[in-house]
Amino acid sequence: QVQLVESGGGLVQAGGSLRLSCAVSGRTFRRYAVGWFRQAPGKEREFVVAITWSGGSTYATDSVRGRFTISKDNAKNTVYLQMNSLKPEDTAVYYCAAGSPSGLESSRRTDYDYWGQGTQVTVFA
Repeated sequence: QVQLVESGGGLVQAGGSLRLSCAVSGRTFRRYAVGWFRQAPGKEREFVVAITWSGGSTYATDSVRGRFTISKDNAKNTVYLQMNSLKPEDTAVYYCAAGSPSGLESSRRTDYDYWGQGTQVTVFA
């Protein structure tokens, strides 16, 4: 079992920044990739960015590349999502998840077995 707890969401003006944290625990979590997904009202949950725990490889979707950065702190067992230049369309509930996608760039919701509870990010114009 793997447990994930997100924090750091909030309300921010467009152009601003937020940093989300995902504290990961469990006996086997280092076997997995950790990804961030988001779900806006009335929309499907979509993949945003992911990192492998072992090698630290990362991948971000086109919509956030250059604005969002994923990183990890091995000592704290925590994955971070630094979000810069936020836009109103980034408004969503953000979830971190652990799983085994065949490749980070092909991450799908069904590739991830363990999920956090989500944290709300609201960007206003």
